[in-house]
Amino acid sequence: MSTVSSPPARSARHRAGPRRSALPGTGRLWSAALLAVLCAGVGPVLFLWWQNTIPGSLNTGAACLTAAGRVAGLLAAYLILVLVALMARVPWLENRIGSDVVARYHRALGEYTVVLACAHAVLIITGYAWQGGRNPVTESVTVVFDYTDVWLSALALGLLLLVGVLSARAVRRRLSYETWYHVHLLVYLAAGLAFAHEFAVGADFSTSARNRLLWSGAHAAVAAAVLLFRIGLPLARSLRHRLRVTQVVAEGPGVLSLHLAGRNLDRLDARPGQFLRWRFLAAGHWWQSHPYSLSAAPGGDRLRITVKDLGDGSASLARLRPGTRVWFEGPYGTFTAHRGQRGRRVLLIAGGAGITPIRALYETLPGHGADVVLLYRASREQDLVLYRELAAIAARRGFGLHPLVGPRGDGGGDGRGGRDGQGRDPLGAEELRRVVPDLREREVFLCGPAGMADAARRGLLLAGVPARRIHTEAFEF
Repeated sequence: MSTVSSPPARSARHRAGPRRSALPGTGRLWSAALLAVLCAGVGPVLFLWWQNTIPGSLNTGAACLTAAGRVAGLLAAYLILVLVALMARVPWLENRIGSDVVARYHRALGEYTVVLACAHAVLIITGYAWQGGRNPVTESVTVVFDYTDVWLSALALGLLLLVGVLSARAVRRRLSYETWYHVHLLVYLAAGLAFAHEFAVGADFSTSARNRLLWSGAHAAVAAAVLLFRIGLPLARSLRHRLRVTQVVAEGPGVLSLHLAGRNLDRLDARPGQFLRWRFLAAGHWWQSHPYSLSAAPGGDRLRITVKDLGDGSASLARLRPGTRVWFEGPYGTFTAHRGQRGRRVLLIAGGAGITPIRALYETLPGHGADVVLLYRASREQDLVLYRELAAIAARRGFGLHPLVGPRGDGGGDGRGGRDGQGRDPLGAEELRRVVPDLREREVFLCGPAGMADAARRGLLLAGVPARRIHTEAFEF
């Protein structure tokens, strides 16, 4: 029996959840395997330092500081290589582990990279100054301007610091997606400068042909992955499938759908719940690449995405004309029906732009009646984008559909649950159990703004849903 509920009373405020740890959890096998591989690379890097350390050379405080600086520099160089590899958009990583997990590893390891790079500079200069009995400030000027090619490392460090500052959450929220994206391209320049510095003055490479060969091979492999998966494969697919805009449809305030058509799109093997990175070949758009989820199940040679105006250039998509060529990367992501355990009933929870992958899943998940239930969180009824389509699917397949409408809680407009006039939290454990009595037995797919997603996840865990059955897709990379 289909359940299409009327909106509940307006909700009030909800507290923010606990802070996340420095690295994301690795409950899933592939995520844990990725972390294990990254950690395994630390051993060989440390061996490079050890084999080039003269026995008995660490007999003074200055020598120990300098050695610590060398270790920090090698680890920073290794992490720069890892950061670039993680963002090479290798399909195996994007579709096996998940783009959101890979991006969180990238962000967390980026913080450590900046810290290690700064530690490398400070420890080396302090060690040199101590050994020569000079002022650290004077030693800094001497090292940068008098030592061969050290200015390369100084420039690389400056670029990493710039990217690190602009990636801080407080700063990131104030930047447009385009600015954030293009500033991050400076990491490639920083990696190149660091590589040149390592070979010019690095004691672990300048005297060892074997080390130079191995290190060059690692950089060549990562560069090949970037060229292949970020340029070659997207270019080949775009030329093969000849995707074009066929229609632009307004769906609600600040929301529009782009209908796209191409050829042989079945060969993409795009699944409901996945996203692609889109580049529209029109004035003001061709240089931008944005990730948008499919908002309808792929069918024939047609695709659809639904875009919300987030102030990052998405509003101007309304001016695209039919016939505009589209280049793309993907599909990416693990937010698909294959992620859950087959045979279980499913609960979908969506809010904001998170309705786009959820809508595609809602249309295509197997089952009937109460097998699939959707909770749709919104501040106002007019923000229930695509609701008519959802209601039609619910009526046709008998799925449950519950809009949860009410004002957002405090927290910068992030969509937290809040409480209604009866003191109920629509995303709290008690209310979730009331709406979905068999909650503990379901697979849960959750997508929406960070605050809402955190509130919903907290409520689900308190309600007894195992963490392994809560599948999320994050847009705020």
